[in-house]
Amino acid sequence: MNSSSTRINYSALALVSTWTGVLVVFSFWMSRQAYHWLPVQASTAAPLVDGLFSFETALATFVFFGVISVMAWVVIFNRAEKYDMSDAEPIEGNTRLEIIWTVIPALIVFGIAFYSVRVNQKLAVLGPMEHIHRGDPIEEVGGFLGDRLPAEQVEVTARQWSWQFNYPAAKVSSTELHLPVDKPVTFRLVSEDVIHGFYVPAFRLKQDIIPGRAINLNLTPTREGRYRLRDSMYSGTWFSTNQADVVVESEAEYNSWLLQAASQPLQPGLSDAVAEYKQRQAEGARGWPTVVPAPAPMVNVPGSNQLPHNG
Repeated sequence: MNSSSTRINYSALALVSTWTGVLVVFSFWMSRQAYHWLPVQASTAAPLVDGLFSFETALATFVFFGVISVMAWVVIFNRAEKYDMSDAEPIEGNTRLEIIWTVIPALIVFGIAFYSVRVNQKLAVLGPMEHIHRGDPIEEVGGFLGDRLPAEQVEVTARQWSWQFNYPAAKVSSTELHLPVDKPVTFRLVSEDVIHGFYVPAFRLKQDIIPGRAINLNLTPTREGRYRLRDSMYSGTWFSTNQADVVVESEAEYNSWLLQAASQPLQPGLSDAVAEYKQRQAEGARGWPTVVPAPAPMVNVPGSNQLPHNG
């Protein structure tokens, strides 16, 4: 065997090692930057989800720029000479290379899967699911978290296109969600018509609300502020208006709000879809056909959707 064919090119090895080190440092830096791309962290679930996102960002950065680096090296240093019309050297296969490019992606996928499973085990946010029939009364039901901690109970009703939040213990209803900070809460999610999505970006949790089922979702807010609940499932014409404010406040402020809300008479809650539909009808209902929005729910506190929020 020709000894020159097995000679190690230390210059190339040093260059590849140095560049790999640069990619590792850059990928770590990108993983730190990924935290700044997301809304503020406002629940116990947020750091776990953000950590997973940061990890995936680092891996994606390393793989992407690693592949681009190999492509650039080949294009710059291994291209054919001008006017070279000869065929490339025939290669039957390289078992070692095939093993490498099979094992490395497999390890990456297994790493992501392992991390994701660990995060989901720590979250443990989804409680039991029960089948319901339309028109059945909504009963107060303890969730998965409620079996271990005294969680606040909030009934969430989604419809086309408004949200309604009921507090059974205080006999209060609102179209603005209020929560005490650092206190576990169990949501009982119900849809009156189609599939909706309960999603608060600052909480990092999303749960589909399926007609005919009541789904318990558990979380703990950790940061005071005003956030935005959005419908994450397309549900028709005024889907973009199906939003509500989420106010996380101190326990004292929360209890004061409940007492004040309980003294208020029922009145129509917020529903931008109803207002826009009436305006459209007044203008002659030109354009596309649409489902008639459900009437605005009758609540104690309509709240406001015009105030600035944190995410």
